[in-house]
Amino acid sequence: MKEIRGIITPIVTPFHEDETLNLEELRRQIDRQIEEGADGIFCFGTNGEGYILSAEDKQQVLAAAVDQVRGRVPVYASTGCISTRETIAQSRMARQLGADVLSIITPSFAKASQEELYQHYRAVAEAVDLPILLYNIPARTGNAIAPETVERLAQIPNIVGAKDSSGDWKNLQAYIAVSRKVPGFKVLSGNDSLILDALIEGGAGAIAGCANVYPHVLSSIYDLFCEGKIEEAREVQGSIASFRAVFQYGNPNTIVKMAVNELGYPVGPCRAPFCGLSEEGRKALKEVLEENRKKGMH
Repeated sequence: MKEIRGIITPIVTPFHEDETLNLEELRRQIDRQIEEGADGIFCFGTNGEGYILSAEDKQQVLAAAVDQVRGRVPVYASTGCISTRETIAQSRMARQLGADVLSIITPSFAKASQEELYQHYRAVAEAVDLPILLYNIPARTGNAIAPETVERLAQIPNIVGAKDSSGDWKNLQAYIAVSRKVPGFKVLSGNDSLILDALIEGGAGAIAGCANVYPHVLSSIYDLFCEGKIEEAREVQGSIASFRAVFQYGNPNTIVKMAVNELGYPVGPCRAPFCGLSEEGRKALKEVLEENRKKGMH
């Protein structure tokens, strides 16, 4: 199994202006990410608008990604759906197309008990022989995986880690505590402001949406940490705060994609209706990008 570590980019899904897939630009973005230090390519996650892609879209994106990556870094596929049945189907599709790791978000909308979440993940793990990363983002799904449930799931051989995007430091710490009890279990931060803290605590890295905009900056947080240059890593970690502050104006993954466009990469719009940003937000975004350009961040 390829090691789960470092800064993994939940790559944006490029579209043409009519919202159809732009696979040529996807390939260019994959090369850009790997050349700038990404340790993995994560397909159709939150930043990749997985919530709005059809099953056919996902097949096309993953096939192109696996082909373009050519084994240079692991390819992660976000295959979680609301039902266990569809999650298994999507996970088998990803395995067939050559994904290295599955990331499975909790079911959403309907409230799930911890036992239901456990049985859901266990069923998928038994049905698909690929490494599985649990994905906790309760603000989006309405369902959180309790640390105790993570510990139970970590006993299943091919459930190899968890990504926590709760933004709750204590929850992330509790997940990392599981990794100390279960050899080989990896925990990734899904909140870009907590990357260095997670690494210091014992985490393995991050799935970092801001890497779409600043791939080298994000990857250097991990690299500097590995070199023992903690203060330098902290400075770099702090450098993305002004960009993240723009998230107050709208949907963070919409803003990330708009930023990639502003940098001159034609990744296109987000799919409607999640494609808007106020004039105030657009102005703030352009100002931050220009400030960061002057600092040499891109």
